[in-house]
Amino acid sequence: MFTGIIETLGTVTKVEHDQSNIHFFITSSLSKELKIDQSVSHNGVCLTVVNVQADSHQVTAIQETLTKSNLGTLKVGDLVNIERCTLANGRFDGHIVQGHVDQTAICTAKEDQHGSWLFTFEYDPTQQNITVEKGSITVNGISLTVLNSTNNSFAVAIIPYTIEHTNLQHTKVGDSVNLEFDIVGKYVSKIMAMRG
Repeated sequence: MFTGIIETLGTVTKVEHDQSNIHFFITSSLSKELKIDQSVSHNGVCLTVVNVQADSHQVTAIQETLTKSNLGTLKVGDLVNIERCTLANGRFDGHIVQGHVDQTAICTAKEDQHGSWLFTFEYDPTQQNITVEKGSITVNGISLTVLNSTNNSFAVAIIPYTIEHTNLQHTKVGDSVNLEFDIVGKYVSKIMAMRG
């Protein structure tokens, strides 16, 4: 489990295709602290560390993960948001994040708010995912607060610190991002649908 508080940025140094899987080699300040079999969030996707070197680590994304996320578009030099799993005795600074991406969204607007940024994202509403005003959403693994919620879009306001320390700094209109909707909202939505 994660909280959506990004610890560091990693850089993709190698992308290796293996049948329907993709192996990603990533350098980061945390790589040397990771262990094989550890679960680590990469752009919001929970992936298992399969190899660790001095300053880099390797993870593998299978077809299901590539279908649901934007990991298949990663190339050498791209930045990746990285978060290790939550410690049981740690502070819960974000919200409950599973690392299970629900779907992707497209950035439709990026506005300079003179001290902050306002991003707008649009997603396919047919997958029954919802946002609520002032609720939580995870974008590329980042725990954020929903603004301007509609049935297929939402906005988020980003402070300078978050821009500087996540890959939102390079996100532009037309780019794809990973979304994980709030787990509480997903359960409520499912229960309501079952009740008709």
